[in-house]
Amino acid sequence: MEQNKTKSYGSALATLVTVFFFWGFVAASNDILIPVFKEKLNLEQWQSQMISFAFYVAYTVGSIIYTLVSNSLGGDLLNRIGYKNGIAIGLTISALGTLLFYPAAESASFLIMITGLFIVGLGFSLQQIAANALAVALGDPKTGAQRLSLTGGVNNFGTTIGPLLVSLAIFGSVSANSSDASISAVKFPYLILGALFIVVAVVFKFSSIPNKIETESDTIDLSTPTDVSHVHTSGQKKGALNYPQLWMGMIAIFVYVGVEVSTASNLPEYMGKELGLATANIAPFVSLYWASLMIGRWTASVGAFNVSGGLRKVLNVVVPYIAFGVFLAVNKMAQHDVTPFYVYGFVIIAMIIGDMLSKGSPARLLFIFSAMGITALFIGMLTSGMISAFAFISVGLFCSTLWPCIYTLAVSGLGKHTNQGSGFLIMMIMGGGIISLLQGVLAADDLLGIQWSYLVGVGCFAYLAFYALKAKSILKSQGIDFDSLEVKGGH
Repeated sequence: MEQNKTKSYGSALATLVTVFFFWGFVAASNDILIPVFKEKLNLEQWQSQMISFAFYVAYTVGSIIYTLVSNSLGGDLLNRIGYKNGIAIGLTISALGTLLFYPAAESASFLIMITGLFIVGLGFSLQQIAANALAVALGDPKTGAQRLSLTGGVNNFGTTIGPLLVSLAIFGSVSANSSDASISAVKFPYLILGALFIVVAVVFKFSSIPNKIETESDTIDLSTPTDVSHVHTSGQKKGALNYPQLWMGMIAIFVYVGVEVSTASNLPEYMGKELGLATANIAPFVSLYWASLMIGRWTASVGAFNVSGGLRKVLNVVVPYIAFGVFLAVNKMAQHDVTPFYVYGFVIIAMIIGDMLSKGSPARLLFIFSAMGITALFIGMLTSGMISAFAFISVGLFCSTLWPCIYTLAVSGLGKHTNQGSGFLIMMIMGGGIISLLQGVLAADDLLGIQWSYLVGVGCFAYLAFYALKAKSILKSQGIDFDSLEVKGGH
């Protein structure tokens, strides 16, 4: 398939976004499973974080397996079996993982449950490798990055409603004042999800999504990561890891996914211990955290649509509040009281201002949002009550668009090593599990305690701010300047 500037792949893209929804649904639902299993099985906080650890490390294991299989075949696995076939196989693997939730729920087995999550994550890793490439390829290369933001927005719709539906399945109706969790009820949403995986796998198998991708390399546009990757200076290096922007970017992906996941996965413990909130009432706050990522990504995806500059500026202000409205609506339908969340509308203003100040530069946006993330975490650690809670939740706003920023900086200038570099970046998703586990360990009362354990997130953002400045300098020396969007000395 050729990337085509005129041909529409709307129906294929619509089919593709369903897997992005699934990834988000499961990832955010883990944050509801953590406090339930911790409470019912009397786990330590670090032990409960094994849920995040098993799920996110599976991405790395899956990427390594993919690389080894590709090497043994003497070529890329997806090019051999086809992209839509790869997604269908990945969905089937994930469906097998959901089957383990039945014995896990019936026997209250933590080990079986995290094994099931690990298998679900393995399937997701194959889907991720194929779906991200397809999202970029299905349309004009110049709007590839915006399509990734659009699919990310769909992903975060899944993260917004996932905690609500899983919480509803475990605790029952909020209006019924149910507060006692039933571990046996965990199996129902995941078995339904497994059935949906199979249905969508069949849909993919017979969909119009192309099985092969042939990319154009003669069109260079520094506004997208896809095109910048093909810009390189004279003197190509032997491999992706020989480029400092790439290996430093791998660390950046590790800590970015780490702070994004650990902030949310430790939030129920914080709200229970410091705010006295019952586990049954935590779901809306977890939902708001992941909705914050949706707010940022919906805003970033405005560029995927052909709108004028003036209208785009208006949408950059309006779209965040439309996304916030979606959060309020789904929580209202779930019978939660949404009035305490109205004040969060003022917090969103900070994200809008930061986005405007970035002026479209990935390095500048990464630096600004990292600084805002550090500020939010310190406000959360130095205050109490709902101010503290909303400060921690707002980290989601400032994590929302960091993936495309880091990805753009990391693969720019890699030329023929771009695919290898992209694979290395996906392997680093394991940071979500490892850093969650680290914060869980430090959250012990005899160490930092749950509130000050968020210093881990400060360290993550500090590295991201450093990387924003360093990568910009490295790329400038290679002839890539994102501030001017010009190639200097490249060919």
